[in-house]
Amino acid sequence: MHTFIDFFLHVDKHLVELVAQYGVLIYVLLFLIIFAETGFVVTPFLPGDSLLFAAGALAAIGQMNVWLLYVLLLVAALLGNTVNYAVGYFFGNKILDKGLIKKDYLDKTQTYFDKYGNMTLVVSRFIPIVRTITPFVAGVGKMNYRNFGIYNVIGGFAWVTLFIWLGYFVGNFSFVKNNFSLITLSIIFISALPVGISILKGYLEHRKTTK
Repeated sequence: MHTFIDFFLHVDKHLVELVAQYGVLIYVLLFLIIFAETGFVVTPFLPGDSLLFAAGALAAIGQMNVWLLYVLLLVAALLGNTVNYAVGYFFGNKILDKGLIKKDYLDKTQTYFDKYGNMTLVVSRFIPIVRTITPFVAGVGKMNYRNFGIYNVIGGFAWVTLFIWLGYFVGNFSFVKNNFSLITLSIIFISALPVGISILKGYLEHRKTTK
């Protein structure tokens, strides 16, 4: 657990080590992490936003080719969501019956669908955990594949573009480099803020109904 937390908070330092150790294979590793984070409904804990940001920052100093990185991780994000949707579409009910996904996660995601409709596939890209559950829920609900594809592309493009190029252009400013852990936590906090607000609103509404 400690190793995972350390990797999550200091992902930039670990990426430097991994690039030095594995060279071009780092592209494969990053592809697999982003694909798994978006494609497997049981792995919402993998780093997403912070990993994209850190990868962009490393590309800025020549450690990786930024365009190759950008295209690969964009494909990983789109393909991951598509696989997640397919799993939900064909096997979703069996997975739900086995209780492999926390009901709270499903309820939060459904709340976003009720509020934003298909745009949830775009909005959720910037919300950890909900990002991973959303395509699965879309599949379980038999969302039209054409509509899913359109919003999947819009959301994936916006998410990967924002964080990779943000990292590329500002990730190597001295302030950012010296406070990378703080920046990473800030990204996580801002991304998770909508979920927190949703939980708080749900709690307050529940208290009103139980009085």
